Amino acid sequence: MRTGFGFDVHQLVENAPFTLGGIIIPHHKGAIGHSDADVLIHAICDALLGASNLGDIGLHFPDSDPALKGIDSKILLEKVVKLIAQKGYHIVNIDTTVCLQQPKLRPYIPQMQETLARVMDIPSDCISIKATTTEKLGCIGREEGVAVYATVLIDNK
Repeated sequence: MRTGFGFDVHQLVENAPFTLGGIIIPHHKGAIGHSDADVLIHAICDALLGASNLGDIGLHFPDSDPALKGIDSKILLEKVVKLIAQKGYHIVNIDTTVCLQQPKLRPYIPQMQETLARVMDIPSDCISIKATTTEKLGCIGREEGVAVYATVLIDNK
């Protein structure tokens, strides 16, 4: 068994789509980045890659690659799951924390879990998504950004 840790942060801007956990969250701000800026998926990818000693998301999907501009992060996650499977690993569980002042995520968590479970071909019960604010402190508290922490447990097949 191996553990992995992932972290990602993206800037929030007005009138951009807010993709999180593979779904669109209705909000007046959204994350920006080279891909669809899905910080939850990016943190999970980094945790899985780290647990299997395959580097990080930037190594496999560099933001300098024009072919990845605007890519759906679910595609990246599918590729990462295949990469760890090639090394003989499968996902045991994933635990994440989304740091975001607004909007409240509780109503969207089950849909995110189901979406991510389908992408990774694991039970949704193996994916924990928690949300917290920073009590209006820092860039997250000022609603300038969103950050995600992720831990994973993988095992040999």
